[in-house]
Amino acid sequence: MNPLSAEDLLARGLEDLDIAVSVSQTAAFLGYLQELKKWNAAYNLTALKNDEDIISKHFLDSLLYLKALPEGELKLADAGSGAGFPGIPIKIIRPEIELSLIEPSRKKASFLRHIVRKQGIQEVKIIQERIEKLPIQYRAAFDVIVSRATFSILEFINAACPLIREGGSLILSKGPGIDKELEALEKQKPEHGRVSTILPFRLPLQNAQRNIVILKC
Repeated sequence: MNPLSAEDLLARGLEDLDIAVSVSQTAAFLGYLQELKKWNAAYNLTALKNDEDIISKHFLDSLLYLKALPEGELKLADAGSGAGFPGIPIKIIRPEIELSLIEPSRKKASFLRHIVRKQGIQEVKIIQERIEKLPIQYRAAFDVIVSRATFSILEFINAACPLIREGGSLILSKGPGIDKELEALEKQKPEHGRVSTILPFRLPLQNAQRNIVILKC
């Protein structure tokens, strides 16, 4: 049996997530895939190399966050964006979102600038800095902050809550070890931040466990 093409893998995963896309959105994902692979060969942006892993563990994993986002226009930040996950896949599906990609690595920030320019993605700002070192102008600047970086829940609360507007949310993804983190959070009892909702999912094409954690500050 011939392996599925990247376009077929993407279509299957999007169908599993019940996400409808246009021809131009499909083209945006496939163009993103090709540019990521090209840059990855030179700069090692991600450990994932083949189409199925990138589509499933980067693109589709990022799109799980859509299930937790409020409707309408948003100011959304992606903390520790790396090669653009989850922020850019979210932006491809929700173009009305005003997106800030926060990434301290120079080579990764350079890739983000390249892919945003290459794909013609509008209303995206790349901030080359660690989230906890952002200047005061970003205080209470965002409606939602998402992350797939290796923050613990407590670390994410401490770093991101000062940047969230009243009524906003923090959203991050956790795997099967989430119970230990929740126990640690309960013991710490942070002054700001609490778990609002946990949405369990299975990752399309991989069947891996994911938990989308929504936090309120």
